[in-house]
Amino acid sequence: MRAMGFDLQSLRRFYREGRCTPVDVAAEALRRIVAYRDPAVWISRVEESAVMARAEALAARRGDFEALPLYGVPFAVKDNIDCAGLPTTAGCPSFAYMPQADASVVARLLAAGAMLLGKTNLDQFATGLVGTRSPYGAPRCVFDERYISGGSSSGSAVAVAAGLVSFALGTDTAGSGRVPAAFNNIVGVKPTKGLVSTRGVVPACRSLDCVSVFALTVGDGDGVLRLAEGFDAADPFSRKPREAVLPREGWRFGVLKGADLAIAPEPAALYEAAVARLAALGGRPVPFDYAPFAAAAQLLYGGAFVAERLAAIRGFAAMHEAEMDASVRAILAGARAYDAASAFEATYRLAELRRETDAIWTRMDVMLLPTAPEQFTVEAIAAEPIARNARLGRFTNFVNLLDECAIAVPAGFSAQGLAFGVTLIAPAGADHALAPLADRLHRAALAGLGANRHAALPEGGMLHETASEDRVELFVVGAHLRGMPLNRELAELDGVFVREIRTAPGYRLYVLDGTTPPKPGLVYRCGSDTQGILGEIWSLAPEAFGRFVARIPAPLGIGKVILEDESRVSGFLCEAYAVEGAQDITALGGWRRYIATR
Repeated sequence: MRAMGFDLQSLRRFYREGRCTPVDVAAEALRRIVAYRDPAVWISRVEESAVMARAEALAARRGDFEALPLYGVPFAVKDNIDCAGLPTTAGCPSFAYMPQADASVVARLLAAGAMLLGKTNLDQFATGLVGTRSPYGAPRCVFDERYISGGSSSGSAVAVAAGLVSFALGTDTAGSGRVPAAFNNIVGVKPTKGLVSTRGVVPACRSLDCVSVFALTVGDGDGVLRLAEGFDAADPFSRKPREAVLPREGWRFGVLKGADLAIAPEPAALYEAAVARLAALGGRPVPFDYAPFAAAAQLLYGGAFVAERLAAIRGFAAMHEAEMDASVRAILAGARAYDAASAFEATYRLAELRRETDAIWTRMDVMLLPTAPEQFTVEAIAAEPIARNARLGRFTNFVNLLDECAIAVPAGFSAQGLAFGVTLIAPAGADHALAPLADRLHRAALAGLGANRHAALPEGGMLHETASEDRVELFVVGAHLRGMPLNRELAELDGVFVREIRTAPGYRLYVLDGTTPPKPGLVYRCGSDTQGILGEIWSLAPEAFGRFVARIPAPLGIGKVILEDESRVSGFLCEAYAVEGAQDITALGGWRRYIATR
């Protein structure tokens, strides 16, 4: 148990194979928390007896394993998000209150079978990117305790990187769900605004706030996001953004050059290495003008938008100013300099900048940036807390203002052994389309998993989650795979790639005679001992799925395919008569291998 990985794919496999129970996992997680050297990670924790009771209740529901995608998965929540039974402090003891209900997002994850372990530390009122603005202590970087963990979601990031939980919730207004991910070698998923409800979240800037996800892999983070998201009519900022699709081939990614980059030589070299890896994955780097994005970033703290932070806690701040962190107090004091006219002027300026950046987005599909320009020691932040904090947001502050989504991934290490990260950014609604690309970039970096920089990422790494209510999942094994001749048919129907996965054992793959382009036939042979056939899951709108199925020629058809994780999804199957005497290529494990060996 002590060597067990807490990534979601490993846990699902252990549960499926009967190698452990939720009781075993909960006990191991509690042991790790007690043994971990940094007590500042947590502000409050669920009582051990309650954690074990939850684990025992899940163990008794073993038959619901497939219906609970987060069955027995330990997680943590940033302490500005309500969890019933635990106080919400937002990093300020005099602000603390006891919520009567879970935040909407927490309720969704508990319903999926997750096990809550506690509330994590943060920069007070989620105001900061450093992780040191808390009376509950300053969580430290998992690689060197002299260095900051990043914030404001400091405790959540460290809890995941240190292997104490499988995933954690943070919030992100200016980069709080991305900067701590970079400093601790994990993934930070910052969704499109409104995709995840913020009901039950203490606001920082209410119109900009997002609930974010920290995880060890992109697949884990995206899988949790799929479960966390959903329209919430009780949240006035909740929305259903139009799902955006990224090109499958010939995609362009924006990169920084010259003065727009202007960071120290070592992080610059690590960034250029990430650019080269992304180009090797099929993208075309496109230098772009960062000036309007940087100007938008300045509005968050250098303009009237900072007044929204004061609006979130104005009544409390008026009565308890002396009890607040000195840096947070100074920021809110600065907010008082702006009046209503200033707020409108900032809104007008942001609209102008959005128009400028929209034009730039026509020349690129995604953007690749360093997540943070540098990492400071705790001592350095204490000496210059405001200016150095501001530098950390140089490449993150604009994203929510301009309504974009982002995924931060590990990208290597400095000579000192400190982690460096990069962030992929895309327009609103591209969250799940961005995930496969971010996953490939993470894997190419060979940066390990959190504190274990030499760990191998689990194969696949995607948590299985059924398609959303307005999408249908389709399993393909042949000419419709990415890069194959008929993949354009899925692209034309706005199909969205979800993940690679194998079938369960028992399926055999044949080459069908007389088909152009060549096509495979997938047939289930009861009792056949095979490793499973590698394919891809795509999602389609129901109407598009119907049009796609109507085109399928005999002897192919659509039926339910059993996958290696025991789930069932609609997929291509072939009539048995059509493979009599056909070439059996099962031993190759998939159609790509066959095409490569022809």
